[in-house]
Amino acid sequence: MNTPATRLQQLLAFYEDDPTDAFTIYAIATEYRAQEPERAWEFYEKLLTEHPDYVGTYYHAGKLLEQFGKKDEAEKVYRTGLATAKKAGQQHAASELLQALNQCLGLDYEDD
Repeated sequence: MNTPATRLQQLLAFYEDDPTDAFTIYAIATEYRAQEPERAWEFYEKLLTEHPDYVGTYYHAGKLLEQFGKKDEAEKVYRTGLATAKKAGQQHAASELLQALNQCLGLDYEDD
């Protein structure tokens, strides 16, 4: 009996067919994020290096770095992402990145 491929297995097969597709790399990172964050980081890092214009990467990569306790690196990722999003005219993404940056820096003034 054949079991259906998991989403991750399907994505990895797509990646094997085209290891340069930014969306596939992003989707794989997303799949790994909860259970294997170190593995997810490998794919986010690949996106940051090889696909720096892929705006969706920056928020999640920054959050993962914060999860790893690397706030300085997260700040750099957020700042780069903010500039990239603004350059691409993606105002919603820029707003989310600015909010994440402010939280990372302790500048968010929301009451808990």
